[in-house]
Amino acid sequence: MDFAEIFRSDTPLLDVRAPIEFAKGAFPGASNLPILDDEQRHLVGLCYQEKGAAAAEILGYELVGPLKNDRIQAWQHFIQAHPTALLYCFRGGQRSLITEQWLAAAGTKISRVPGGYKALRQFLLSAFDQLPKLTIISGKTGVGKTELLHRFKNAVDLEGLANHRGSAFGKTRTDQPGQIDFENSLAIKLLKQPRAIALEDESRLIGRVSLPIPLQDAMKRAPILLLDDKIENRVQRILREYVINQLEVMPEPDALVQLEIEFTAALSAIQKRLGGDRYQQASRLMSIAFKSHQKGDVQAHSSWIELLLVNYYDPMYEYQLAKKLDRVKLTVDWEHLPEEALLDL
Repeated sequence: MDFAEIFRSDTPLLDVRAPIEFAKGAFPGASNLPILDDEQRHLVGLCYQEKGAAAAEILGYELVGPLKNDRIQAWQHFIQAHPTALLYCFRGGQRSLITEQWLAAAGTKISRVPGGYKALRQFLLSAFDQLPKLTIISGKTGVGKTELLHRFKNAVDLEGLANHRGSAFGKTRTDQPGQIDFENSLAIKLLKQPRAIALEDESRLIGRVSLPIPLQDAMKRAPILLLDDKIENRVQRILREYVINQLEVMPEPDALVQLEIEFTAALSAIQKRLGGDRYQQASRLMSIAFKSHQKGDVQAHSSWIELLLVNYYDPMYEYQLAKKLDRVKLTVDWEHLPEEALLDL
């Protein structure tokens, strides 16, 4: 079975593992229709430990027996809607075998994935050891790296997959994926871009998810496309992305108050690195900005945004850039952005 083609073609996947297993790690597009629920799986596992495999299998049949027809109907509905679907459990063992047999007896055929979830997961992890050519889009905070990244067809948006913008203020309105789900989604994106890919410059962590170590190492060696922009444009971009756009997706009637609470906490988190005086200045400007925003002046945020860019984010970035200047192959800005492909570096 061609695992790469399964993921490149977005083949529908029928996952019959228990919900607790699915929650710990799954594949994009997989649907969880378990043969045993969490409690049943727990009981079968205890029986296996105490009495062995044969007794555990008998118990499993007893537990799911009254629900067998319901299970089969749910699987059949899924397969009817997704005729090319494949079936798996954790190791491609008893649970998927029994599912396949019950479906066959009911007149429905489906192929099992050999090795199950574990084999598919190991295959995806191996993608990080066979990476395509990388080009890193780098630049100071607010220059529009993600905006430029999205102009490339062969780009992978790491922050999009991580559901986080990669800074102290980068939290979005929805939760980040778990580490395993992030790795699975990222590996599939890489499989779909086998020739060369563009990535935004990222540190080891994006929020609370970590980039796989082989990818970290490859990014540290890859050529860099350096993007620049005027400070006033950077401030406006940050204002739009972090304040205006955030408020548009916050349903709370007191959304502005909630955003101020979150930004105040984020500012406090960088207090030590920002320094006492700068922190106090930024805190004061932020407080004034939110009061002015309540009266309709959204541009009041520009003052604290510019202070953080110039006095916190820029010095950190310049320090990091100095260590990798030899990898910068092309420097561009939004006013002089070439039309030709930029990935041939």
